[in-house]
Amino acid sequence: MSKFEIYPAIDMRGGKCVRLLQGDYTKETVYGDSPVDMATQFASEGAQWIHMVDLDGAKAAKRVNDEFVLGVKKKLDVRVQIGGGIRSEADVAYYLENGIDRVILGSAAISNPEFVKKMLKEYGARIAIGIDARDGYVATEGWVETSTIKATELGKELANAGAETFIFTDISTDGMLSGPNVEGIVEMAKATGKGVIASGGVSKLADLDALKKYEADGVIGAIVGKALYTNKFTVAEALQEVKA
Repeated sequence: MSKFEIYPAIDMRGGKCVRLLQGDYTKETVYGDSPVDMATQFASEGAQWIHMVDLDGAKAAKRVNDEFVLGVKKKLDVRVQIGGGIRSEADVAYYLENGIDRVILGSAAISNPEFVKKMLKEYGARIAIGIDARDGYVATEGWVETSTIKATELGKELANAGAETFIFTDISTDGMLSGPNVEGIVEMAKATGKGVIASGGVSKLADLDALKKYEADGVIGAIVGKALYTNKFTVAEALQEVKA
């Protein structure tokens, strides 16, 4: 099992670093003018990974802010994972061929499962599956829709198709600083038998401890966004916490 990683999040919209409240595009806060500068700051504090999301891409269903993603990879000695608007084989290949470490496929897992399975077959561990859930059911299309598919069922199916890493977001906690849904995250790890990165709700260092406790069950990391931007703690403090 890999060690528990901290993934500082950079959500991009219009070339800026923003956070949305529960995925709502009308509830946006801008935290920085340059994704590359933000990543540089995180890397300087010891971040090994940067988690990037192309919010414009998610809405447009195509790559929009990709220049910043590649910019981070070129400039910094960090690993990068990108999600948002990746709907075609060309997009997946584009990122992976340009050195991006991991591509996250989300809504496509519901709308185009054959494509996702094909990408898993082709690229294996370099594909992560993003599962966003509301009340245990998968939410898609920028969280506007809730499907009738149970998150754990989708997880099992894709684990069988070769997925090694899942990013699990409980929408009700995202951007709320209310604490992660540890139970849901652990349930996903146990259901799939694979590595699960927690996303949403981390507001204090104790939340990281609560997740790391389940490292042996497959909880392999946490994506941290708003807590960093609102100075609840730093990347350096988070890394220190999970090392301790």
